[in-house]
Amino acid sequence: MADYGTLHESKGRYLLRFERFFPYSPEEVFMVLTNPDDFKEWYPCATGEMELKVGGVIRFDDEEGTVSEAIITELDAPHTFSFQEGDELIHITLKNHDKGCHMIFTHTFDDLSWAVNTATGWHGCLEVLEQIVNGEPISWQNDVDRLMGIYSESFDKTFR
Repeated sequence: MADYGTLHESKGRYLLRFERFFPYSPEEVFMVLTNPDDFKEWYPCATGEMELKVGGVIRFDDEEGTVSEAIITELDAPHTFSFQEGDELIHITLKNHDKGCHMIFTHTFDDLSWAVNTATGWHGCLEVLEQIVNGEPISWQNDVDRLMGIYSESFDKTFR
């Protein structure tokens, strides 16, 4: 089971942080992170349409009438991939670590009331990303209630 995310306050905003370790080089993990076909498998509502350059657009469609775009704000292969959708920022860094790499995934947002739901969702998405990186079949776990409880208790302690 992957490590749990943490919630932090930063400059009046909130930041969810997840860390993962992969037994692969940053180059190998970066290729999966930025491959449109892989990206749409683990990232919510991604269509697979991605212009992989700073200022490039990533398209999303929830198939319920909401279509949106994110703009790539930072792209430094194989170490940094960041993009902004509205006021929310996703920032992913990869660093060499022993015989693999250390990934830090952060999501910066404003509405604390969504922190538990968002953390629960990212937890599942990052589990699927790990499966893709490891060449395993994708298996979405159905443990939302358990994760909601864990994140609710953790964040309640943090922001009590």
